[in-house]
Amino acid sequence: MTKPVILLIGGATGTGKSTVATEVAHRLGINRVTSTDIVRQTLRAFFAPEYMPSIHRSSFEAGTGEHMIDGFVEQATNVLIAVDAAIERALQEGWSMVLEGVHLVPGMLGVDRLDATVVHCILAIDDEEEHSSHFWIRDAASQGLRPVAKYLDSISDIRRLQDYIVERAQENGTPVIANASVEEASSAVIELVLGAAAERLEPV
Repeated sequence: MTKPVILLIGGATGTGKSTVATEVAHRLGINRVTSTDIVRQTLRAFFAPEYMPSIHRSSFEAGTGEHMIDGFVEQATNVLIAVDAAIERALQEGWSMVLEGVHLVPGMLGVDRLDATVVHCILAIDDEEEHSSHFWIRDAASQGLRPVAKYLDSISDIRRLQDYIVERAQENGTPVIANASVEEASSAVIELVLGAAAERLEPV
């Protein structure tokens, strides 16, 4: 029996995670695509700010100043508890899933134990101006629900968060894909998935 595929696409805000995740899922025939932002929004409905303040802020606003990364790690830790439960449910049902989100930090989610073809990768954008341009696209696509000014004003913090996530990826041997274009990034992710699936089929 073919094992389910659990594809985790991480990266800082504005690196094109949702676009690539949707494209890859379509090309691989995976129907279930979700994001850690949806998980965080669900948690917000159950936990008031006074009980779990970090989840009520953006990833790059979870902590301030020198404590920005600490605040983000606290937020990610809370979100990943629910993400882990969602993955477990998918595997119980035998579903493949594409999950994208800033909270998918390498080394913070225990995926090695899963009986599935698990692929974890990180999207990154090297050039700051190119990274900033992605927020104009998001603003247009959401019809202003994700206002560009907020993200442009915080680009230095967002880039700092990207540096942290990429560093964690390098420490954990997680592939980092430069998102120069949706086509190239999607193809690179699919190549990782197909390679991982082939490895599981090889005789031990």
